[in-house]
Amino acid sequence: MGTKTADETGAETGTEATTDEEKVSVTKEADDVTESKPEADAGAEQEAAAAGTEAADGTDADLEAEDLEDDADLAGELDEDEAEAEGPSGVGLGAAAVVSVVLGLVSLTGGWIGSVAAARETLVGQLQTSSTASVATQVKEVYGDAWQTTALWAGAFALVALITGVVVIARPAFGAPGKPQAPWIKSVAWAGVALGVIGLLLAVLKYSDALLGLPSTS
Repeated sequence: MGTKTADETGAETGTEATTDEEKVSVTKEADDVTESKPEADAGAEQEAAAAGTEAADGTDADLEAEDLEDDADLAGELDEDEAEAEGPSGVGLGAAAVVSVVLGLVSLTGGWIGSVAAARETLVGQLQTSSTASVATQVKEVYGDAWQTTALWAGAFALVALITGVVVIARPAFGAPGKPQAPWIKSVAWAGVALGVIGLLLAVLKYSDALLGLPSTS
């Protein structure tokens, strides 16, 4: 009969022990893999949730930016509506006031149209007055009529300056209530009125020969 020796028995025992250890190791690895799967799934879920939160935050930020742009556009439209409701800004009145002053100065210093008109009247007087006319008639036709023409044009400029200044000063009373006129506009308009009054007065005095009348020929 075959009898197993101690060495053979030990070898078999060692082989069985090694096999058992390998089985235990494989079982542990399977358990580790099984345990790691829920952790991986949980991590993936957390990443997906974080990505969804970031996307939601980005959407909210875009919506807030759009709301701010809409608010800015609405505010701009409201400002424009308020500016239109308030009426004109006074640019036209300021320009009219300056024009009034310029016309008043022209009435005092003379303009090219007045000079041309006076020269034309002088020429007409020379053509229509005979050489045999009296000295008084020649002076009146050649010089007197020309001076009166100059005074007439100066008075016309002064009158326009006066009317323009008065309109600028009186305009706020017929405009938007409670909106004051700029001080500089009113000051310039009053200057135009003053120059117009002075120019008109001088023109009337010269046209009537009360100021700088014709010299006596007797």
